[in-house]
Amino acid sequence: MTTTPPKRNRARQTRLMLFVVFPLAMFLSLASWALASPVGASPDDDFHLASTWCGLGIRDGICETGAQPNERLVPQLVRDGAECYKFAPAVSAACQEPISGSAASKLVPTVRLNSTGLYPPVYYAVMGVFASEDVERSVVVMRMVSIAIFVALWTALYALLPRRRRSTLVWSWVVGIVPLGMFLLASNNPSSWAIISGGSVWIALVGYFETTGRRRIALGLLALLAAGLGAGARADSALYAIIGAGVAVALTVKRTDGYWRLTILPILIVIGSIALYLTSNQVAAASSGMGTDTTIATTDTGFLLTSNLLDLPLLWAGVFGSWALGWFDTRMPGIVSVVSLAAFAVVVFAALAHTTWRKLLVLGLIAGALVAIPVYILVQSSTVVGSGVQPRYVLPLIIMFAGVALFHLRDREPQLGRVQVYLVEVSIIVANAIALHVNMRRYLTGVDMGGWNLNNQREWWWALPVPPLAVWAIGALAFAFAVHLLLRYHSVLSSTPHQQFGDGHSSPRLRSTAV
Repeated sequence: MTTTPPKRNRARQTRLMLFVVFPLAMFLSLASWALASPVGASPDDDFHLASTWCGLGIRDGICETGAQPNERLVPQLVRDGAECYKFAPAVSAACQEPISGSAASKLVPTVRLNSTGLYPPVYYAVMGVFASEDVERSVVVMRMVSIAIFVALWTALYALLPRRRRSTLVWSWVVGIVPLGMFLLASNNPSSWAIISGGSVWIALVGYFETTGRRRIALGLLALLAAGLGAGARADSALYAIIGAGVAVALTVKRTDGYWRLTILPILIVIGSIALYLTSNQVAAASSGMGTDTTIATTDTGFLLTSNLLDLPLLWAGVFGSWALGWFDTRMPGIVSVVSLAAFAVVVFAALAHTTWRKLLVLGLIAGALVAIPVYILVQSSTVVGSGVQPRYVLPLIIMFAGVALFHLRDREPQLGRVQVYLVEVSIIVANAIALHVNMRRYLTGVDMGGWNLNNQREWWWALPVPPLAVWAIGALAFAFAVHLLLRYHSVLSSTPHQQFGDGHSSPRLRSTAV
C-alpha cells in the first residue's frame, strides 16, 4: 500500500523537527551555558587554557618560551583569569577588569600547563587552532566548537542508529547531563570531550553491529571519532572507550563468523585507546596518587578503603549537582540536585523492570568500574571522597550506565506512564533552568546578591548586545523545547494501549516513532 500524502507530510515534519530544529535548540541551550561563565571558570582552567594556547607549540604573542625548560609565556588572562574569584563565590567576575582589554594579552610565565605530557595532546592541539591574542573571544569560540561537536555527533548517531536504539540514546543523555554535564560540555575543560566520548562510543558500536551497509560504515566511523575525542582529551576517557567497546560486544555478541569479523573495529579502538592511555602521564599520577590529603591523619589502607567505599555514592551524586560547579564554589540549590538525581533514578529503575542476565552482567561491569577506578585513586592518594577525585571523572560512566540500563535485548522496552514521563521531563527542564540561573548569578554579581532579574546590578558581562536575562531565557527555553521534542517522539504511549507479553501480563509500551 502506498504512503498517503498526510503520512508523508508528517514524516517530513518529524525529520525537520528532529534533525534541524532539535540540533539548533540544543546548540542554543548549551551556548547559553558557554556564556554563563567567564574566562577560567571550569576546574583547573589555568592549566587547561595555558595548555591550549601552547597546544600547537611556540607561536609569537600566543605561546613563547620561558626562562625554564618547562616554562612558557602565555597571555595574562589565560593564566590569571580565575585567580581573583575562584573559591570566593561572593566575588563576581568583574574582578578580572585589571587584566582585561590590552592587559589581557600581556605575556606572563607559567609552568602550569601540559609541557610534561600529563594529558594527551589532541584536545589542546585542536583547540589551539582557535587561540589568539583576544583571549575572551577565543575562549567563547572554543566552547562553541565543543558544543558543535557534541550536537553534530549526537544528531548523526540519532539519524543512523536503528529505530529501537534511539530511545536509549535519548533517555541516557536527557537524565544524565544536568547540571554538571551541561556546564562541562560548554566549558574549556577536556572533560567535555570525555563526556561526549563516554556516552557515544558504546552505542555507536552497538549500532555498527546491528546495521548493515552504509549505516554500519558510518556508525563505525562515528565510534572511531568518539573514541579518538575521548582518548585524545583524557587518559581516563581512553579507559572508558575500552570499557565502551567491551560493553558493545557483550550486548550484541553472536556465535557467527560474520560477527567476529566485525569485532576488528572495536579491537582497533581498544588498541588505539590503550596506546594513548599508556603514553599519558596521568596514568603514573593515578598509580602513585594525586596528592595526599593533609586533613587525613592516617594512611591506613583498610581505613581508606572502607571510608571511600561507604562514601562513594556521594561522588556519583555530585554529577547531579550535590557538588558545587566551577572551582567547587558555585553551590547548586537542593532542588537541582534532588530532582535531577530523582529523575535519573526513576528512569533507570523503570528500565530494570525487564532485563536479562547478559544485561545485568554488563551493568555489573560498569558498576564495578564506577567503584574500582575512583576508590583505587583515592586510596593511592591517601585521601577520601570529597577531594582528589571529582564527579566529572565518573560522569561518562554514569551516562553509559544509564544507557545500558535502558538497553533492551528483546522487544520489551522501559515503561513509564504518561504522568511519569511528564514529571521526569519537567524535573530535568526545571533543574537545568535553575542551575543555569544560579551559575550566571554567581559570576554576574556574586552570590551575596539575589533576585530573578539577572540584569539588575550586574557587575560583569561579556561585550555583547544581548543582556544576561535574555541569554538565560533563551537557553532555558531552548533546552525545554529540545527535551520536550525528544521525549514527544520517544515517550508517548502508543495508540495500541496495551501489548501482551509472554508472561501473560499486559503493559503500556512506549512508542519510538519511525523516522
